[in-house]
Amino acid sequence: MDIPFSHRGSWFGISPVVAENTWADDLHLVSHRHGMHAILRFTVPGAAVTATPALLSWQRGDGRIDLVYQDPDTVRLRGHRLGLRIAAAAGTLTPFSGTYLYRDPVDGSHVFTSYETGRRYRVTVVAGELASARGAEALGTAERFLDLPADRDWELAIEEFGTARRPYRGAAPFDRLHDTARATFAAFADAVAPWRSPATPAAERAASVLWSATVDPAGFVTRPAVLMSKHWMNKVWSWDHCFNALALAAGEPELARHQFLLPFDHQDDSGALPDSVTHAEVLHNFVKPPIHGWAWQRLRRLGPPISRLDPATIYRRLAAWTRFWLDFRRAPGHELPHYQHGNDSGWDNATTFDGERVVESADLAAFLILQLRCLAELATELGETGAGWTPIADRIRDAMLDELWTGERFEARGAFSGRRRPSTSLLDLMPIVLGDDLPAPIAAALARGIERHLTPHGPATEPVTSADYAADGYWQGPIWAPSTVLIEDGLRRAGQTGLADEISRRFRALCERSGFAENFDARTGAGLRDRAYTWTASSYLILAAAHEQRRG
Repeated sequence: MDIPFSHRGSWFGISPVVAENTWADDLHLVSHRHGMHAILRFTVPGAAVTATPALLSWQRGDGRIDLVYQDPDTVRLRGHRLGLRIAAAAGTLTPFSGTYLYRDPVDGSHVFTSYETGRRYRVTVVAGELASARGAEALGTAERFLDLPADRDWELAIEEFGTARRPYRGAAPFDRLHDTARATFAAFADAVAPWRSPATPAAERAASVLWSATVDPAGFVTRPAVLMSKHWMNKVWSWDHCFNALALAAGEPELARHQFLLPFDHQDDSGALPDSVTHAEVLHNFVKPPIHGWAWQRLRRLGPPISRLDPATIYRRLAAWTRFWLDFRRAPGHELPHYQHGNDSGWDNATTFDGERVVESADLAAFLILQLRCLAELATELGETGAGWTPIADRIRDAMLDELWTGERFEARGAFSGRRRPSTSLLDLMPIVLGDDLPAPIAAALARGIERHLTPHGPATEPVTSADYAADGYWQGPIWAPSTVLIEDGLRRAGQTGLADEISRRFRALCERSGFAENFDARTGAGLRDRAYTWTASSYLILAAAHEQRRG
């Protein structure tokens, strides 16, 4: 079960993943408020688990349990000839951690209340009755669980809420809830991937990753948001969101606008975007690369629904983000901006940052050039005369070519030492994103370099022949979705369409075979790390939609 079973808007899901890279035998109700916390454990010994976007099922022999979302904070379960134990996932209750169980004298329901999430999870029997209950009002290490019987049918509801809620009085019949959930997801899939066909077999699955990872506004999440995952990568990072916005824009423009703008809601006085946003925290310890001008230009090309967003708002926010790099990330007398750490680039441990971490790199310069040119266009539309974005872009472009180009590839330079250090990272080839803003010979050289990174599954972040290559080395070997999309787009705009087509084909085939992992083994194509990562699903949708459009 690679994709957590959840519902658009919900802050919890049903998943075997209970902590980072920790998979349990049982399924758990996992909340993404205040971090990631397994709250309830569902135990059905010997049962097989299956899931569609609308229905989760346990089956053993002729017994079956089904689970469906009634709404984002309520699930209904129905059992036939199969028992179920619902237990507190935490084994110990202390004054500062764990889950307390009590029986509510108002309606007779059983309520698990979680210290970690600050929420309550009420279990109400809708039909049938409990077989047993243990641990109500117990403290310490006592077991806390409810048992549903295997010898008779039953149905119940589990609700997540805050301090109090009116007693559960039932809703539509279970089958009608299932029909509604199925229709709701189908409408979403039809909106974001109307072009899907047997030739794009992963499109509906990609849509389900996005749909199930979407949460309603809560805490620091100021808008409806697509989390990067409802496994443990349950944040919005300030470049990941751009790819989700692009995948959603054509069919869900309102949700796409929210994805693009969410990090800007937390832009600080310097103009910097946060590193990440989640329910309970906004982190500013790092930033992410300024791909937002590139993303906005692509969003605008997708049509009027996105273009209707107030251009003055976009201009103001992009301008502040750009000035951050110009004012706070350029050493005195330098035209080129710098990263303070690999994390700022999004390529945390790329070999570009071996030796020195504070570097002026060509990928950063290229992204900033694109953003400056985007601002110049917006300024013209808004009648902002004398903004001066184009001359700055030209100077940074000239400096990038004069100071970092070796004749075959770019090399990053220490912001303090001034030393250029060669690396074999794909990051040093990322200036291909400039497309036709590059001299043709340089674009051709970058394309040749990208070909040397190409495996049967897509472009490896470190060549598989490199001494620094590591199969599960994060940005030192595996294939990643964002770099693939950026490279494919830049190659296409540089006229290198044959290579762009091949990269798109290989990456789409990789997702169709291996799903939507955070990254992939470059040699085998196996999915690595988080197995339900939304920017990977979005990248598949972006590339597949463009391919289908080209096929006409």
